[in-house]
Amino acid sequence: MTTLSGAPVAPLLARLFAEVDANPPAQSPAFAGTTAEQHRDMMRSKTQYRDFYAKLADFALPVTPEVGGLLYMLARATRATSIVEFGTSFGLSTLHLAAALRDNGGGRLITSEFEPKKLARARANLIEGGLADLVEFREGDALETLAVDLPETIDLVLLDGAKALYSDILDRLESRLRPGTILIADNADYCPEYLERVGSVANGYMSMPFSDEVELSIRLL
Repeated sequence: MTTLSGAPVAPLLARLFAEVDANPPAQSPAFAGTTAEQHRDMMRSKTQYRDFYAKLADFALPVTPEVGGLLYMLARATRATSIVEFGTSFGLSTLHLAAALRDNGGGRLITSEFEPKKLARARANLIEGGLADLVEFREGDALETLAVDLPETIDLVLLDGAKALYSDILDRLESRLRPGTILIADNADYCPEYLERVGSVANGYMSMPFSDEVELSIRLL
């Protein structure tokens, strides 16, 4: 039995994913009356993301259960003790990562979210899951919150916030990445500059798509 597969985490995640299915983000005003092209442009914008995601404040934007399992497995396989997450939402991915930290013997997970309502929900979920002691919640724009007070080395990074900012967030974290650090980026196709960056061995990375939505990368240097 692992922390992820046992109570209270497993039943909590089952309930939260069921709630997502009952209240999908597609019902948000953020998507009302927009064309596919308009949606793509909004997702790639570095100036309008605050307004866009504010319209999604009542909707969880989680990874899938399969990607959640991948996060847990990667954190366990690398014996991660230092994790950074960009985009907390309701904390479903955070629960998977914190469960891995617990089973690794402890550590620190820094997660950043600029919607106060979402951060409150995430904190409550992590408390319910018995994992809040492993998580440092940072409220505000991650361009600022993840630019200070970082650990000396980072073992794993999850990028699942405003997609257009992935390369900018990497700018703030890169000096703390060690050889072997894992990076998981959700919907990375909305940030071509990030994909170009991590797709180049000359830049110190190797990368491959894990699925249609997730890019999996490793720091080489």
